[in-house]
Parts: sequence; C-alpha cells; structure tokens
Amino acid sequence: MSIRLYKSYTPGTRNRALSAFTEITKSKPEKTLIQKNHRKKGRNNRGVITTRHRGGGHKRQYRLIDFQRKKYSVPATVASIEYDPNRNARISLLHYIDGEKRYILHPNNLNVGDIIVS
Repeated sequence: MSIRLYKSYTPGTRNRALSAFTEITKSKPEKTLIQKNHRKKGRNNRGVITTRHRGGGHKRQYRLIDFQRKKYSVPATVASIEYDPNRNARISLLHYIDGEKRYILHPNNLNVGDIIVS
C-alpha cells in the first residue's frame, strides 16, 4: 500500500498523507458478499441526536470477510483486490474451484491471478 504525500501549499496540507489506491483492481463490490451496515450516528430510538460529534460521513456497505479460512485444501484464484471502507486494510476476492466466492484480508505480495490454498 503506497502512500501519497502532499506538497505544503497551505497549512492544512503540510503533513497530509493519503493512500495512493494503486493496487485496487475493482471498484464495485461482489453483490453476494455485501450486507447492510446500519449505524446509529449518535441517535436514539426516536431519531434525536443524543451524542454530539457523531454522524455524517458516507454510507457504507459491510463486506463479509472470511477470517477463519476453513476451506482446507481447496485451491482458490485471486480475482481482484478491492477497497474496504470499514477497515484500513485492502481485501482480496477469491474464486474457489467449487464456485464459491469469498473475501479475505489482502496479504502482502499477493497479486491478481495467484492461486492460494488454506
């Protein structure tokens, strides 16, 4: 994950650094692996703001990540590397031989087209 540094042409951009997004290969998530992500945004059951400074931001969809990797000895091909708005890490979309698709956290030195086995 490369980092893009800004030139300091205003005081606000003096120490600003963002991700360069160069490793992203797909912009839309896999529809079967996303879920609704309801966030409270500082409101109670009546919709009244009860916690200050919460809320706003862009709407997010939750990506279902396979953290346990329990498909043993089934090879999978890395189909894409995607951005995940819910975490700092990138995620990889795997296509298993049996037709199943899953997301995993993207490890270093894993490229599109690689074959992995857990």
